[in-house]
Amino acid sequence: MSLAAYCVICCRRMGTSTPPPKSSTYWRDIRNIIKLTGSLILGGSLFITYEVLALKKSLTLDTQVVEREKMKSYIYVHTVSLDKTENHGITYQARKELHKAVRKVLATSARIFRGPFADTFSTVDIEDHDCAVWLLLRKSRSDDRAARLQAVQEMSEARHWHDYQYRIIAQACDMRTLTGLARSEESDLRFFLHPPPLPSLKEDSSTEEELRHLLASLPQTDLDECIQCFTALALSESSQSLAAQKGGLWCFGGNGLPYAESFGEVPSATVEMFCLEALVKHSEIPTHCDKIEANGGLQLLQRLYQLHKDCPKVQRNIMRILGNMALNEHLHSTIVRSGWVSILAEAVKSQHVMEASHAARTLANLDRETVPDKYQDGVYLLHPLYRTSQPIKADVLFIHGLMGAAFKTWRQQDNDQDLTEKVSEDETKYTTCWPKSWLARDCPALRIISVEYDTSLSDWRARCPTERKSIAFRSNELLRKLRAAGVGDRPVIWVSHSMGGLLVKKMLLEASKKPEMSTIINNTRGIIFYSVPHHGSHLAEYSVNIRYLLFPSLEVKELSKDSPALKTLQDDFLEFAKDKNFQVLSFVETLPTYIGSMIKLHVVPLESADLGLGDLIPVDVNHLNICKPKTKDAFLYQRTLQFIRDALAKDLEN
Repeated sequence: MSLAAYCVICCRRMGTSTPPPKSSTYWRDIRNIIKLTGSLILGGSLFITYEVLALKKSLTLDTQVVEREKMKSYIYVHTVSLDKTENHGITYQARKELHKAVRKVLATSARIFRGPFADTFSTVDIEDHDCAVWLLLRKSRSDDRAARLQAVQEMSEARHWHDYQYRIIAQACDMRTLTGLARSEESDLRFFLHPPPLPSLKEDSSTEEELRHLLASLPQTDLDECIQCFTALALSESSQSLAAQKGGLWCFGGNGLPYAESFGEVPSATVEMFCLEALVKHSEIPTHCDKIEANGGLQLLQRLYQLHKDCPKVQRNIMRILGNMALNEHLHSTIVRSGWVSILAEAVKSQHVMEASHAARTLANLDRETVPDKYQDGVYLLHPLYRTSQPIKADVLFIHGLMGAAFKTWRQQDNDQDLTEKVSEDETKYTTCWPKSWLARDCPALRIISVEYDTSLSDWRARCPTERKSIAFRSNELLRKLRAAGVGDRPVIWVSHSMGGLLVKKMLLEASKKPEMSTIINNTRGIIFYSVPHHGSHLAEYSVNIRYLLFPSLEVKELSKDSPALKTLQDDFLEFAKDKNFQVLSFVETLPTYIGSMIKLHVVPLESADLGLGDLIPVDVNHLNICKPKTKDAFLYQRTLQFIRDALAKDLEN
């Protein structure tokens, strides 16, 4: 403004002054023009320099984003509002001029007081909503962890942004912020870009063949017997499948027997399941995860995930592999760049508890900002699935029993199911998961974890024929996984069904012998047993149904009433539990359960379910439904809830 006034005054002087001699007038005009031009150039240069420095100060962009976006096939444009009140008319121009005037005042005061500009003024020329986006992006890269977490929370709670503003965040945010948004319950899915295009398959190749090549490329020596078994079976079956596809002939010889059990299944999908199960085992080894990533496994798994959207079993195995790979922090950037986070962000919001929990496990392993624990294969989060401001004060662990699973065991009670029926294969029979649906709502300050491990009634039906895992072996394996997940850092309640209760007893005894596991013992507040055969079961004594019980598995043998290992476990734990003053609640069935199609058996009788400590409550249900309340108001659930609240009363109050 002062510069413009000076120019006007000079022009007036030049126009109103009396004409001097020609020579002196000529040089005087030249000097005035030089002064005017120099002032304009100097002022403009200073203003441009200031604006560039201010913009550089307020916006720090990741240049790698530009390189990544060169690979994209879409462009985001600024959407124009249809609201006539928002047009860029005289009011808008006046506002911009006012902002410039404010800048000049601030610049003058800064020169006088030699003070730096505040962040709020350094972006004064940016629209208010755009200013918020860029400031949040800058805040999400702060060195202060609390500021980063707050920035992610504010992003996830944004509801008034335009589509292009979500896309700005999606393109400019870093890996840490993107993972945080995926683990925020309220996040809009527009924060996540579509996965990059997958590479084309080789000519005359298929996903099944690519999967086989990936599996064959992994090290095959110095492996666990079960990994060798799964790998050999998968490679054998895939070879037969490929030969059949090319030659038009199916061969059921050798290891092809599993196909004979279900002619309705698509052979390629069955073979892919074999390969994926083998890859699940391989992905438990860190060096094999590196090989999977180096050989394009992330892209191949993403292709399979998209091809089998209607096959939850395939998708769950893919999620298991990805969750295992996410345990290795050096692979996080590769997993994020491959586009998996956008898939996981959508899956974790699924209404299907298994899909959501598998995705939550993988995202938790990727989120090193707020999750110090690592969730290994078989350890699944039921609550909280997302980042939460609710402080977690205690853990509740659910351990299933023989032929059970991490999710199906804890569903609501439905129609009577055969003990040997694989309910998990039929998604229509799965109702819900009451620990996630009811307990998490009634006690939001709890972390709820469900554990899964493979069991079988007979060696004929074992998923790994070479696997002979005793209760002692499984307890040590689960104990290691649970400690890695941070179990023992806060108060713990154990909830177990059938053989799962024996595992809990063995785990606590083993933990008492290891100094590094002492926190688990010290923080155990109580144990709930649903029909646990402390003194054995009649299940192993029956061999009428040849298919299942002629060659009972090691798990079934250990449940026999004359098992010396079971008696030793009971005696040792009872003395230990009394010494530690553990609170105990036991339920036992009073109705028989169908075993196969011929046998009706009272699996755990009243005398076997009596630990000799705590309350023992008989319930008029069978062995399967003893851990499946009919409704939220049912006695089974309400008594369980009361026990948990009472055992954790002091911890939940603090």
